[in-house]
Amino acid sequence: MPTMYALFEEAGKFLAGRVMSEAEASVQVELDSGKRVKVKAAHVLLRFDKPAPAALIDAGQRLAAEIDLDLAWEFAPEADFGFVDFARDYFDASAGVERQAAALFRLFEAPHYFRRVGKGVFRKAPEETVKAALLAIERKQQQAAQIEAWAAELAAGTCPAPVREQLYRILFKPDKNGPEYKAVVEAAKRSQRAPLDLLKEAGAIDSPYQFHWRRFLFEQFPKGTGFPPLSAPAQKDELPLADVQAFSIDDSHTTEIDDALSVRGLGSGTVVFGVHIAAPALAIAPDSPIDKVARERLSTVYMPGWKLTMLPDEIVQAFTLTEGRDCPAVSLYVTFDEATLEVRSRETRIERVPIVANLRHDQLDSVITEATLTGQAPADHPFPAELSFAFRLARHLKAQREQVRGKPETFNRPDYNFKLERGADTAAGEPHGHERVLITTRQRGAPLDLIVAEAMILANSHWGGWLAQFGVPGIYRSQASLLPGVKVRMGTKALPHAGMGVAQYTWATSPLRRYVDLANQWQIIACARHGATAALVAAFKPKDATLFSIISGFDGAYTAYNAFQNGIERFWTLRWLEQNGVTELEASVMKDGLVRADALPLVLRATGTESLPRGARVRVRITDSDLLTLDVWGALVARLDEAATTTEEVEEDEESPAAGPLSLAIDLGEPADAAAGTAEMAGASSSESTARSPGPT
Repeated sequence: MPTMYALFEEAGKFLAGRVMSEAEASVQVELDSGKRVKVKAAHVLLRFDKPAPAALIDAGQRLAAEIDLDLAWEFAPEADFGFVDFARDYFDASAGVERQAAALFRLFEAPHYFRRVGKGVFRKAPEETVKAALLAIERKQQQAAQIEAWAAELAAGTCPAPVREQLYRILFKPDKNGPEYKAVVEAAKRSQRAPLDLLKEAGAIDSPYQFHWRRFLFEQFPKGTGFPPLSAPAQKDELPLADVQAFSIDDSHTTEIDDALSVRGLGSGTVVFGVHIAAPALAIAPDSPIDKVARERLSTVYMPGWKLTMLPDEIVQAFTLTEGRDCPAVSLYVTFDEATLEVRSRETRIERVPIVANLRHDQLDSVITEATLTGQAPADHPFPAELSFAFRLARHLKAQREQVRGKPETFNRPDYNFKLERGADTAAGEPHGHERVLITTRQRGAPLDLIVAEAMILANSHWGGWLAQFGVPGIYRSQASLLPGVKVRMGTKALPHAGMGVAQYTWATSPLRRYVDLANQWQIIACARHGATAALVAAFKPKDATLFSIISGFDGAYTAYNAFQNGIERFWTLRWLEQNGVTELEASVMKDGLVRADALPLVLRATGTESLPRGARVRVRITDSDLLTLDVWGALVARLDEAATTTEEVEEDEESPAAGPLSLAIDLGEPADAAAGTAEMAGASSSESTARSPGPT
């Protein structure tokens, strides 16, 4: 009896082998590999005694390629048909198993011409389906040819225009089915180079600065940075004029002046200390066009030499606390015993506040010092008595917070101010990236910084408790303890902030720059106007889901903005090294081979420092840097001390900015911004020259 073979389909693949045994519903088949498989009888499509299985499949595949699908479709019957009948119609009436197998293979691989309706049974596809499928196949072939051409150009060192136009999407939010993405992946494989290196060498990235800036805009401002045409809303209510002479303290570049201070009653034994906050919430209504713009941006974005404001300039100018104007404000008045600084009363008012001066700390820090404020040196500066009292009060408030906090706040490292020297071509508008950069230091906790910081903490803490007292929801920042790893969180409950040493803490003193502050200001105004019934009329009611939405959106945007800010400041720091020919730095060892420069905002990895103790003083040589990846490498030159000591706080050791913020989504995993959230530093200044978000956190 001749040996019998069977051709069958399994998981969309055709196999053939020797029939070993048969049952009613199944067949046992031995493949050429020696493996035996149990096949359902219904899945066996051909039985034959010759040729051998491998020869049949080879012959069938060869003959299948010769079958003209257009001709086959044209003469195929309209009714369902089997592949054996098709073979006899296409080839001849005596078509053997090889031609039958060829017909099966060809019909099976052409679903756009013939639909499968059963095992070995097919149906002719409608003409429209065939035409559409053929067009799709043609487009796919054209796209494949285009991908091949672009990949060849990239590998040869030229970037095609379509790839350049899709640069940021390819690298950070790729459409992995897009031809531009596929071309880059294919070129990277061929040239054995990382995608970023490949694109850089092909000329897709002509400016590291513009690369970082455009990437940020692509991710955070895909619709552009322009504002829709908006007019400043009119102030509806006639507000009383405050009997104060208020002054602000900001950097010279600050245009969004949110806060001002006043001092009354000096020498009387009772002093009224006023904190006055610009009040855009008096005129901007929730869900109004201006509110929607602010809520979309959520915060002003700061960077050296430039910023993107949360609100249009026309709106900012209508509410900023500019000197020489009576400005709408939400004011907190705290009455103190002049001798003991004991609090006697607190009052919140909505009013117009005369702003008599905009003091600029970058011009006055060297003039207004601890010595001039404590009477140890002549006070040749504005508001000597008022600032002296404010400084005494600030130190008193700080000491009270530190007592609650359980340990003093220490700010061992300075703030760094970045200033770009703008030429005629960049005097206005965005920086180009080639400007000369100046980096100067300003010690944290300077007298003017301390005055502003403690005044804002006083207001934010009081208003947070005030909202809770009236049952009006707000957005709070809290920290359960100072233990390592316990982070600051945003929520709607008035919980303690261990890092600040206060019972509760809101953000409400920068409503021109942060959306959270604007939202909280609506709530504070409701309390000031309606008292015990404020919860009924406030913009956000208890358990309002909108507040949680604001928190979520703000947290994400603020983290992204700070990550960009940290990255672009690192860019300018590396540019400073380059411009000044600096090749060696003095630094302190952190951990795991990381060192922190003494006189620059720079952390880098330095080989040779891995075994040195934390705090060891070293000199390191800059061996290389990359403005695109923001990496910088160094090597130990010498140790400068014998014993390592440090007073840095644990929270600050959690920083690890040695790695640049660049992460790609192409061949390197999904995007993961190296975000560095702002530390909860009570002594943070309101300076814009540092490109830092203003006010205490």
